[in-house]
Amino acid sequence: MMKLSFATLLLVTLVLTSFFIPAIIADSDFCDSKCNVRCSKASAHDRCLKYCGICCAECNCVPSGTFGNKDECPCYRDKKNSKGGPKCP
Repeated sequence: MMKLSFATLLLVTLVLTSFFIPAIIADSDFCDSKCNVRCSKASAHDRCLKYCGICCAECNCVPSGTFGNKDECPCYRDKKNSKGGPKCP
């Protein structure tokens, strides 16, 4: 019984940690500065920053400029949303 409780606690801790680590990385100075440049001309600025931050956290990369250049970061380029379109701005 004790082993099962410990295993359950460990699993819950790992799952919760996996949700918080990308958020911590997304708030990093690296991602913030890169996404601020990337989203500087976006009409939906807040939404652009949100998805850029998520993509940056997962890929540790943001393409240069405000649009295009996604070949600089294949991970960022290849992320898809639930409808199959590009996830990252």
